[in-house]
Parts: sequence; C-alpha cells; structure tokens
Amino acid sequence: MILQIVLGILGIAIGLVLIAKTEWFIENFGRIEWAEQKLGTEGGTRLFYKIIGLVFIFFAFVYMTGLWDEFLNGTLGRIFGSKK
Repeated sequence: MILQIVLGILGIAIGLVLIAKTEWFIENFGRIEWAEQKLGTEGGTRLFYKIIGLVFIFFAFVYMTGLWDEFLNGTLGRIFGSKK
C-alpha cells in the first residue's frame, strides 16, 4: 500500500513536470514530426507532451487508489469479455 502511494505520487510528479515544463522538453529533445502533422501545425508537440502528462497523472491516480483491476475490467474487460 505504501509503495502504491509512493509510485502514484512519483507518477503524478512526472505528469506535472511534463505539463509545466513542456517548453524545456521541446528545447532539449526537439519537435516530434508526427505530433506536428497530426495534432496541429505549430503546437502539436506541445499538445502531445501535455497529453502524455495527463495520461501519467490519470494512471498514477488509478494505480495509487488501487482501482487498476476495476479500470481494466471496465474498459478492456468489455472488449475482450470479462470472466467474472
């Protein structure tokens, strides 16, 4: 339980850094051509980093609260047929 909380907080921190320091990531790692083409002309890379940050935060909360099994059963379980 303590490990879940620590890893959840770490995941939330990573997500917040990705969202808050998007410009730093672009300066150091460059633009992502796929994101520029598919997500917008000039701000696609910025949007991509922010979406990845939000995904980190979401999954960190799901893991930290112990709802991982329920989340998978509620989403992928419906697609592949849950055995419950």
